[in-house]
Amino acid sequence: MQKSIEKVNTLIESLPYIRQFSGKTVVIKYGGHAMVDQNLALSFAKDMALLKLVGINPVVVHGGGPQIENLLTKLDIKSEFVAGLRVTDSSTMEIVEMVLVGKVNKEIVNNIHLAGGRAVGISGKDAALIKAKKLYHEEKGEKKDIGLVGEVESVNADIISLLEKDKFIPVIAPIGADDHGNTYNINADTVAGKVAEALKAEKLILLTDVPGVLVGGNLASTLFINDVDSLIQKGEIKGGMIPKVNCCVEAIKGGVGKAHIIDGRVEHAVLLEIFTDGGVGTQFLK
Repeated sequence: MQKSIEKVNTLIESLPYIRQFSGKTVVIKYGGHAMVDQNLALSFAKDMALLKLVGINPVVVHGGGPQIENLLTKLDIKSEFVAGLRVTDSSTMEIVEMVLVGKVNKEIVNNIHLAGGRAVGISGKDAALIKAKKLYHEEKGEKKDIGLVGEVESVNADIISLLEKDKFIPVIAPIGADDHGNTYNINADTVAGKVAEALKAEKLILLTDVPGVLVGGNLASTLFINDVDSLIQKGEIKGGMIPKVNCCVEAIKGGVGKAHIIDGRVEHAVLLEIFTDGGVGTQFLK
């Protein structure tokens, strides 16, 4: 009986959040351990199905770095990275697109279907969703060509809005194209942020393999975007966390309600963030 009461109390706690976010869009960047661990992958799929069922519109943008690396290794193709970005020639780009669009994307869609949801997998090339342009790595005032690595120039969110209205969950592979038809590999965090801006999403949630943003060795539950530059300059925010934090800052400046960096290794992390009083990870506010 006590366990049943606890379940009911949990449902009651979630009610005001369901009411608050019903009809709103939440963009989730899905990657890291949450995507390669099968139990967590199925848990994530259930979370997406549940969000849609209670009237919230989840939009999933996924990565796929480990899966790409696995196939490149099998094909004996060595990867070169510059500042965390994979140098991408035309042959590598073919493999990147094949893995992201043809394998990873469809696995996520299938998991959501198994969880009782309705999902549609697309890439940034579908319906001209993501217009991309070539990204150069700049170091000491010099530009370095890193191949078919792109950045988001614009997002045409019409197809996402149509899918949302038809009760589908969009699952987006971070691939885009330019006006000349060239295909680019784009950082999934960046794509998620720009998609969230285009949709004026209520929330942007980045799943990571860390508890959130650590400041002074402790988890910062809330950060204000005006304080971020100072924390980076002081070295409190560093390394691979910097681009994720900057992504959150840009999203809020672009009209997103809140942004969050949460631990995807925690089962049902997305639901814990949205439906509980305490939330998890780090939230970013104006």
